[in-house]
Amino acid sequence: MLIQILENWCRENHIPLNDKQKSDFETYAKMLVEWNEKMNLTAITAEEEIAVKHFIDSISVLKYIDIKQNAKIIDIGTGAGFPGIPLKIMRPDIDLTLLDSLNKRLIFLEEVCKVIRAQADIVHARAEEFSQKPAYREKFDVAVSRAVANLPSLCEYCIPYVKKGGSFISMKGSDGEKELSLAQNAIAVLGGKADNVHTFTLPDHSTRTIITVSKISLTPAKYPRRGTKISKNPL
Repeated sequence: MLIQILENWCRENHIPLNDKQKSDFETYAKMLVEWNEKMNLTAITAEEEIAVKHFIDSISVLKYIDIKQNAKIIDIGTGAGFPGIPLKIMRPDIDLTLLDSLNKRLIFLEEVCKVIRAQADIVHARAEEFSQKPAYREKFDVAVSRAVANLPSLCEYCIPYVKKGGSFISMKGSDGEKELSLAQNAIAVLGGKADNVHTFTLPDHSTRTIITVSKISLTPAKYPRRGTKISKNPL
């Protein structure tokens, strides 16, 4: 069922899906359900819902955004690996970093990557602290995040990781455009420019929005602020 749903969506959207990718998605789904019995990774455990709400939702980025070969990508607040690992399965060429503040999730991600033989840099850190490190600040072609925080706050967590000329991709639900209107100041202050908004429906008829922000200038050194300031006083 899971693979059939994936195959149908990929075929309809002209995205190739080979046998290795099918096998990796099956393995990932199985591990997600098994590990979820030991730790809280996801509320979504039915096969069809994993296929649509986790896998297709994650790889929908590839339908709307042209990610260059060997792009350096960081998935901020990756949780159980979304969208980073599905993107890596579909695009093995990308240089992927998975960042999350909860270590037990990262243990799961390490095991998934090991089993499906996907190379990724797995980082245990708070997003607002790690982007101050010279090795990570403004070093990525793409920062991507799915359902982590409201967009004004999320911009401050994510945009500092993006190099000038790169992109921040925010994956949102049906309120994406409304959030974008509230995030215009944050985007400008942090060195970005809102580019494109793609609104679409998943096979279960739920609405999703993908927002692309281009990095047009360097982020001022004082950003990001501490996490409490980001959440209480968004830009």
